Amino acid sequence: MMTVDLSFFRSEASQRLRAQARPEGHAEGLAEGRAEGLAVAVIHTLERNGITITAAARERVTSCTEPERILGWLDKSIAASTVDSLFEDPA
Repeated sequence: MMTVDLSFFRSEASQRLRAQARPEGHAEGLAEGRAEGLAVAVIHTLERNGITITAAARERVTSCTEPERILGWLDKSIAASTVDSLFEDPA
């Protein structure tokens, strides 16, 4: 039977690496969750306003990982008459 040295996982270096990774992973998870929630709100608002959402537009909204951009789309979705108007730059 072969034994494996697991001492690294109990070492100070390992504990320090885990302590650093937790906040980074937590913040990343929060940002992803926020983007997902905002995307759901955009889609919901458009649907409630009777706007047809193409598969391409749905994919664009749900795959976006920038909460600020999605928040802008949410603002636009309130008064949008088409899904394409979300993605238009203000003139």
